[in-house]
Amino acid sequence: MEVEKGSKLSGDYTTKINKYAFACSVVASVISIIFGYDTGVMSGAMIFIEEDLKIDDMQIQVLAGILNICALVGALLAGRVSDYIGRRYTILLASIIFLLGSVLMGYGPNYPVLLTGRCVAGIGVGFALMIAPVYSAEISSPSSRGFLTSLPELCISIGILSGYVSNYFFARLSLQVGWRIMLGLAAIPSLLLAFFILRLPESPRWLVMQGRLAEAKKVLLQVSNSEQEAQVRFSDIKVAAGIDENCTDDNVKVKNSNGQNIWKELILRPSPPVRWMLLAAIGIHFFEHATGIEAVVLYGPRIFKKAGIHSKDKLLLAQVGTGITRIIFITIATLLLDKVGRRKLLLTSVGGMTFALVGLGLGLTVVEQSKEKLVWALSLCIGATYTYVMFFSVGLAPITWVYSSEIFPLKLRAQGHSIGVAVNRLMNATISITFISIYKAITIGGAFFMFAGIAVLALIFFFFFLPETRGRSLEEMEELFSKKSPLKISGLGRKQPTNNSSIQTQ
Repeated sequence: MEVEKGSKLSGDYTTKINKYAFACSVVASVISIIFGYDTGVMSGAMIFIEEDLKIDDMQIQVLAGILNICALVGALLAGRVSDYIGRRYTILLASIIFLLGSVLMGYGPNYPVLLTGRCVAGIGVGFALMIAPVYSAEISSPSSRGFLTSLPELCISIGILSGYVSNYFFARLSLQVGWRIMLGLAAIPSLLLAFFILRLPESPRWLVMQGRLAEAKKVLLQVSNSEQEAQVRFSDIKVAAGIDENCTDDNVKVKNSNGQNIWKELILRPSPPVRWMLLAAIGIHFFEHATGIEAVVLYGPRIFKKAGIHSKDKLLLAQVGTGITRIIFITIATLLLDKVGRRKLLLTSVGGMTFALVGLGLGLTVVEQSKEKLVWALSLCIGATYTYVMFFSVGLAPITWVYSSEIFPLKLRAQGHSIGVAVNRLMNATISITFISIYKAITIGGAFFMFAGIAVLALIFFFFFLPETRGRSLEEMEELFSKKSPLKISGLGRKQPTNNSSIQTQ
């Protein structure tokens, strides 16, 4: 897979994905599989929970959305926690929280206990969404960062598909047992991750922020392809942390290493580059869910039912198809991010999503107004849904997490990314809690026309405010966002460099 080279690491040589860095990213991304499973399994479990616990549509919406409200809190806490205890122990904490939430949901004798378990799991979601991309970004080199940082999003999709498959098979059990096993099953990977995560190295950038230079250099030698690459990365990180790049001490005292005054630099008095970074991060996280993906992921069975599918088995199978589509195209995206770049994939993705949403809105409107079953309209709805998921997965889904985890300066990265994640969870919760009410008010077709309009706004925002970051080191981002014109650094004002290198597993 070809990639563009970054500044100091540029050169006419083949860059390989470091096996150790890849393995670390995969293990850290398991936390995202658990989150994805919790999201996907609830879409089918709600069918049986509604019937078993005799709850209404409003309670269903609250159950669906409360996870993301609590995730908002978790995300805001996780940024500061990860700066204090480190990226590795934050992943461990997230897995323990998931474990508790899964046990409570699997037990779930009544609605309040089920809701409490969902809340606990939600805090774990906030931690997971903040920490997994940051950890992957901080151990990867510029040439493979897009690939490694997109692994958490791929793992979320694997988890979502696992949840759909779990729905399909456990639906055959008794009503009281089936959905509880579906929800409680997430406790198993949570427990396994808690054991394995301690084998991972700490983020070298976090170690430098703590002044633990010898440990950071040791980790960089493990996750880099050569001693020269490790030294270049080490020097850049030291400079970004305010340490003399020629310093050879094993341990040094670093000012503000635990995040003092970070909120002032990030929110109250940000520099122009940081203000732009924050705008970009908040914007991309806002539009990821404002364009309707949660409506499809969480309420897919309801959408397919409105389109004309009524069998529970067929509804769950149609949802499995959505999960398979998502995995296929996110996998493609991980292979293209460091070759094509973030910006081109993002614009193509949102453009395709817009047309698919218009098609889905049209199909659902025709079905709703027709007195007889129209096969072509049903086919249009299914095809438009899969097309929407395809375009979402090949761009907006992985790039949201790659982009916001890589653009902030070192000392602001965890907190800055956590703000983006908080916005992401707020929008996710908003769609989860209000979607049924929205489509009852403006029809289900009208709801997707609304999402199409928001997608157009997203396309405009991304075009003007998100510069290309492919091939740039994390330490170069502040310089990138210091440019006066977004269009120039987005590649519209200059010729793109020729790309003659390739990535392969070492």
